[in-house]
Amino acid sequence: MSTDSSTKTVIGHSTTDKLVLYGGLPLLGLVLGFFLPRIADWAVDQPWVPLQKPLEFIAQWDGWWVVAICIALGVIAGILLAAIALEDTLKTTISNTEVEFLKNQRTTRVPRDKVAIAFLDGKEIVLQDSRSAELARERHDQLAGEAKKIPAAFRTHGYPWSDAGDPHESKFRRWVEDDPELSPAANAVLRARSKAFGQGDKGKADLRELRDELAKLGHVVRDRDKKQYWRSVS
Repeated sequence: MSTDSSTKTVIGHSTTDKLVLYGGLPLLGLVLGFFLPRIADWAVDQPWVPLQKPLEFIAQWDGWWVVAICIALGVIAGILLAAIALEDTLKTTISNTEVEFLKNQRTTRVPRDKVAIAFLDGKEIVLQDSRSAELARERHDQLAGEAKKIPAAFRTHGYPWSDAGDPHESKFRRWVEDDPELSPAANAVLRARSKAFGQGDKGKADLRELRDELAKLGHVVRDRDKKQYWRSVS
């Protein structure tokens, strides 16, 4: 977490995060690249090891240049993985006028004057308006020690923070197929969301988009172990 001249506080994408990713992953790639020819020599004699064809190709060559190429490829792969990991890490910028969430090139901005309460729901930062509708729900990537700094960051910039979590916690109920308390449209959205679990990146995008659709119908949803819990907006 960093503060820029007391005008904004940034959580995520810190210098330490970048050093760990851009230092650690390329170094790991270098080590794996160095030992890859030796690993390939051993693996080609083990029929249970997958990717036999690429390993046989590496094992048939000998010389310092093979090691050099493997090291270079390992370092490049480490840099690419670091860039992907950083992009998949939530960056939260808090100022006196707004909160900005950035992840996977998607930016969400919430004006300060719309936020009635902010809190942590597990590893998710949640912002609600005065009607109890959710303005944002974003999963942070901070370790337990760093996560403790999140409430202080919001309070520093004048946001009302709830240490007790969601003030509307008791109103959530688990969704069941064709819930009689929900409209057909809301049930259809929740049914579509239930099918999106376990579909990788596409499923994550659908879960988020369908959450927004449910909000338009006046409901809030949160996920627990691939189960959906919902409540109506006050």
